[in-house]
Amino acid sequence: MKNLTNYRVMKFKFNDIANAISVVSGVTLAGIIGVGTYVFVNKDAIIDDIKDAAVESVMGGMGGSLGGGALPIGAPDLAAPTNQASTPPAAGLGLPIPGGF
Repeated sequence: MKNLTNYRVMKFKFNDIANAISVVSGVTLAGIIGVGTYVFVNKDAIIDDIKDAAVESVMGGMGGSLGGGALPIGAPDLAAPTNQASTPPAAGLGLPIPGGF
């Protein structure tokens, strides 16, 4: 059996571990506060950029023309048929209503 006295074992104190955790926590909190402040200060510009991107994505599919015969006018094939049955009157569950309403 070897002599184990030649090996050194690193010993960490609880205080060292607690200090490392607090530094990581502080850096994380500073990052969250920094990002939140940036978003709060620039929220109008961020909203405008998102609106512009949304409008561009919708208008980009139209080919740039807002009028003329290129746009569909609706879905006439989805019109309700004239011989459609009407819905039955609300019969309820067939239970008497208290008070006779």
